[in-house]
Amino acid sequence: MTALSVNLNAVAMLRNRRDLPWPSVTGLARVVLEAGADGITVHPRPDERHIRKTDVGELVALIRDEFPKAEFNIEGYPSEDFLALVETAKPDQVTFVPDSPEQSTSDHGWDVDAHRDVLEPAIARMKAAGIRVSLFVDEDADMPARAKAVGADRVELYTGPYGALGGTAEGRKHLEKLAATARAAHEAGLGVNAGHDLTLANLPDFMAIVPHVDEASIGHGITSDALLYGFAEAARKYRKALNPGS
Repeated sequence: MTALSVNLNAVAMLRNRRDLPWPSVTGLARVVLEAGADGITVHPRPDERHIRKTDVGELVALIRDEFPKAEFNIEGYPSEDFLALVETAKPDQVTFVPDSPEQSTSDHGWDVDAHRDVLEPAIARMKAAGIRVSLFVDEDADMPARAKAVGADRVELYTGPYGALGGTAEGRKHLEKLAATARAAHEAGLGVNAGHDLTLANLPDFMAIVPHVDEASIGHGITSDALLYGFAEAARKYRKALNPGS
C-alpha cells in the first residue's frame, strides 16, 4: 500500500488571506483523516505565509488525541529554527528540502554532496530525536546512494517535471528517470516517497511505472479537486489512485 499524506499548505494560505480562523487547518486535517488519508504534511516557512508554528502544535495534538495511527510529516530547510520546531513537535518524519526562504514552492532536490556539511549534522540530530528523515531529491539514480551515505532513511522524489507534462512523450522520459531513482533507492535500503504536482490525471501512469513508493505527499492537486468533490471525497479518490488494486 502507498500511503496518502495530505499537504495542507494551500488550506493555510487561503486562511491567511484574511484575518479569520477559517478555513481551519486542523478541521480539514480531521476531515481527510476521517476519510482515510494516512497522514498529514505541512511545510512551515520562516515568514509563515501559509502554515504557522501554532498550526504545527495544533496538528500534533489532533493526531495524538484523535488519530494516533496517522503519520505527521514536516517539511522544511534544516535551519536552526526549523530543527528546533521539529524537535518540539516530534513528527513521525521530517523531510529536508533545499528551499530558500523566498521560494514560493519547492522546485528542485538536494545536491547531497554539495550540502553534506548541512545535511549530516541535521540528519543525525533528527535521528537522535527518533524522527525518520527523508531527503527531497531530483530524478537522479545516483542520488539515493548519496542520501544513504549522509544517514537519510528515505528519499522523496521531486515529481514536478513529470506532473507538468503528464502523459506526453517528455513526461514519459521523466517517469523512466523517476522509476530508475526509485529502484536505486530501494536497492540502497531507503524508503521512497513522492510529491509535487501529482493529480488524479497523472497518478495512474506514475503508479504503474514507478516502483516501491511508500508514501505520496499531495497538496495543490488534492486541494484543487476538493473544490469540485469536497475534501473527504477528494482524499478517497487520491487514496484509490495511489492503490488502484485495493
